[in-house]
Amino acid sequence: MEAADFVICGSGIVGLTLARELAARGADAILVLDKEPAPGLHASGRNSGVLHAGVYYAPDSERARTCLAGNRLMKAYCRERGLPLLENGKVIVTSAPAQLPTLNELHRRALASGADVSMVDERELAEIEPHARTVQRALHSRDTAVISPKAVLQSLHDELLCSGKVRFGFGRRVTGRKPGAARTLLTCQGPLRYGFFVNAAGAHADKVAAFFGAGRALRLLPFKGLYRQLRPERADLVRGSIYPVPDIRNPFLGVHFTRSVSGETHIGPTAIPAFGRENYGILKGLDFEAFEILLRDAELFLTNSAFRSVALSEPRKYRFKAFFADAARLVRGLSPGDIAPCAKVGIRPQLVDTASGRLITDFLTERGEAELHVLNAISPAFTSSMALAKRLADMTSPS
Repeated sequence: MEAADFVICGSGIVGLTLARELAARGADAILVLDKEPAPGLHASGRNSGVLHAGVYYAPDSERARTCLAGNRLMKAYCRERGLPLLENGKVIVTSAPAQLPTLNELHRRALASGADVSMVDERELAEIEPHARTVQRALHSRDTAVISPKAVLQSLHDELLCSGKVRFGFGRRVTGRKPGAARTLLTCQGPLRYGFFVNAAGAHADKVAAFFGAGRALRLLPFKGLYRQLRPERADLVRGSIYPVPDIRNPFLGVHFTRSVSGETHIGPTAIPAFGRENYGILKGLDFEAFEILLRDAELFLTNSAFRSVALSEPRKYRFKAFFADAARLVRGLSPGDIAPCAKVGIRPQLVDTASGRLITDFLTERGEAELHVLNAISPAFTSSMALAKRLADMTSPS
């Protein structure tokens, strides 16, 4: 029977950086499985490319502990490998005086995480982002940067292959565990023995965990992130990234502007409840699970006020008028004609605790005898990945 010391399910950013960390620690029989034909075809390869700086997260959270460290490691990796890196910072702006207390809280959290941030008034903001709109003051994050997710994913894949310690099993879906056989997976290409198994399956992590009896009360709810973009002739409206003050009850940051490494400026994403784990279009990606997801949405709508707020406000952004209204609160001089369609779309795999009816807002892992399940690799997982990989690798040691 085929075997490997370490088997990682998922070749997104978490799976790849963990494989790299394990190889650096001396492992030399690592197999990365993925049901897709190439790495990072879902959340990891479809995000905005922003390297966050630990501004949003409660200081005692795993996201806060890994975000800024991961930011610095990823920047160093991009410099070392000659990958695109745009260190242009970010501003978080307000649209009403009522948002100022939340802005103050973000400032406090950022300082607690060690981020290079400062409050700026409207005059100072105009020097950083001349067209940004705010009320009284804004938060300037100098550590925030932008990379090319696809370039990073490809570089990691190539590096791992060249190491001779890692091999890939693309097009190989994990379908369960072999009854009566210890440490044996079932896959669509036959059984596979492992010394240690890591579930880094992203939007499918809860389903893989269920094969092991893990994450029993946890279910995934997908949210669709739609983008638009500035027309090239209006690119001068944004120098770096302009974000709104978010509702910190929810793990979503709101529609924002991000200037990419290739020069385009994307606007988005939305956080619209989706009905499939890969529901990138209106009907594309829908399957038998759509009805079950709809029932989860309905239950949360009735019991969770924060989710209800998202469910009522976000779907309207399918309409251009509502999307534009959100964007126009951030940038002066923006007109409807400045915004063009964009093919970019992603799914955020958000975990829900069905027992309590709450959205899980931090990274979450569950350890078995010889298994580790990474169950909620939400933003800023790409930013955090290289620091998070060190913590995950520690968890693969014998208990």
